[in-house]
Amino acid sequence: MQVRIRPIAPQDNAPLAEVIKTVFREFKIDKPGTVYTDPTTCALFELFQTPHSAYLVAEENGKLLGGCGIYPTPGLPAGCAELVKFYLRPEARGKGLGSQLVTESLQMAKIMGYRQLYLESFPELGQAVGMYEKAGFKFLDEPRGNSGHFACTIWMLVDL
Repeated sequence: MQVRIRPIAPQDNAPLAEVIKTVFREFKIDKPGTVYTDPTTCALFELFQTPHSAYLVAEENGKLLGGCGIYPTPGLPAGCAELVKFYLRPEARGKGLGSQLVTESLQMAKIMGYRQLYLESFPELGQAVGMYEKAGFKFLDEPRGNSGHFACTIWMLVDL
């Protein structure tokens, strides 16, 4: 797999929204209180113009495979950001690309001065949750911050 990882660009909005919504339908988590119904999902380039945020996309031969971002979610403690909107097309999974995106996102967060990263997920996304654990994320008993994604039932945190 000859994959290129690069910062998000305006032309990535539609294909990224399609990847995200397809993943939510695939795992039957396409419900209110998730990224699926979040209006920013269709305008990720604009969202990631927010200061102290960044988003990486992975593409192969011009086809967008997915992406992962760092975002200063309101309500999180000082020095903490959220690992957000991390989704991959089915054909891109199980090849180490997800781990690579998470590793690069953790490095980006450190460079940006963050000391912790928080994330929210679902049990249905067990493969991703296992990958987060391998990256050092620990489970929390309750959500943090004000993401608006009240349907999530897994919350994790890692010290950088």
